[in-house]
Amino acid sequence: MESSSGCGVGESRRELLGRRRSKADSPRGGSTLMSSGCRSAAPIIVTRLSVSNVSFGIRQERLLEGFNEMETIHESGCLPDALTEDQMKQLARSERMAVHVSNIANLFLFIAKVYASIESRSLAVIASTMDSFLDLLSGLILWFTSHAMKTPNQYHYPIGKKRMQPVGIIVFASVMATLGLQIILESVRQLIAKTGPDMDHEKEKWMIGIMVSVTVVKFVLMIYCRRFKNEIVRAYAQDHLFDVVTNSIGLATAVLAVRFYWWIDPTGAIIVICLKDAILTLLILSCGGLADSIIRTWAKTVVENVWSLIGRTAPPDFLAKLTYLIWNHHKEIQHIDTVRAYTFGSHYFVEVDIVLPEDMLLSQAHNIGETLQEKLEQLPEVERAFVHIDFEFTHRPEHKSKV
Repeated sequence: MESSSGCGVGESRRELLGRRRSKADSPRGGSTLMSSGCRSAAPIIVTRLSVSNVSFGIRQERLLEGFNEMETIHESGCLPDALTEDQMKQLARSERMAVHVSNIANLFLFIAKVYASIESRSLAVIASTMDSFLDLLSGLILWFTSHAMKTPNQYHYPIGKKRMQPVGIIVFASVMATLGLQIILESVRQLIAKTGPDMDHEKEKWMIGIMVSVTVVKFVLMIYCRRFKNEIVRAYAQDHLFDVVTNSIGLATAVLAVRFYWWIDPTGAIIVICLKDAILTLLILSCGGLADSIIRTWAKTVVENVWSLIGRTAPPDFLAKLTYLIWNHHKEIQHIDTVRAYTFGSHYFVEVDIVLPEDMLLSQAHNIGETLQEKLEQLPEVERAFVHIDFEFTHRPEHKSKV
């Protein structure tokens, strides 16, 4: 009998219901949450938590929220607050609009920054211009992956192209990490050569005007793109945030280098590449560090998406939600043999083995399995679900492991 950790699968209805009744009769204090409409009518005990167990209480609260969501699916057959087909189409159009607006803005801002770089000869401004060029390149990569996902081909790609999204993000992250290393090397070279920017007051005003305008536009784009949950659009929001920090510090160091010391400009370029991601690192990773922060954060992005491609298991809380939904799907389910969920791109593949009575009609067993599959595939995290029906759970594993 196979099982996923933390799911409590492979148990008979009588044993599980017996344990639930014993919990309900427990003399411990606490509030009891009853699931209406659930065939098991299973009470969930919420005990009083001490201060030292706050994190445990938060996890339990999230688990209860997940169970309530599964209960809604069980009762109504659909997700709470699920979007209609028209709303989903409207959301997709809005996401495409965000990508197009970002790409068009990046093109015009790149042209403006090229002019500012030629006039100022500042390494910090040139570094920011290189960043904008890679924005265009990265935008092309992300647009291609998004377009590929929207054009399915069931003959060449029978299970879809969802994995194009993490592949595009990996390429995007690799380009950004390369940019960080290149700017650092160029800044060190200029420090060794002892050269700095040289511009008159008129050119300085043009540079300041262009860089301030670019920063304001990038800030507005960052706020706009962060409204969406799509990973590609949020990658644009992250990059816009990088550009806001890059442009601000690059402008400040370029002006200081002209008015005070030449070495502030190449030093500022190094600070830009090290510091522009440190702020985001502090917010996301809750840790400090400057020298390799941008490379480290984009390396983290690469690692996360690599994990999503190689089929990593889902977290225990999600497996528990699946088990709850499966167990309460139909009263004829006698055992849950296996609950398995693993990454397949940005979503999960789910495999379920349930045990039904041996003498059940094939048509009835088929209907139970098919409706369970439809319920599982309604979950936003699930790309595809497979439900296997058996009449016992004492057999050996059905799939042979290959090394």
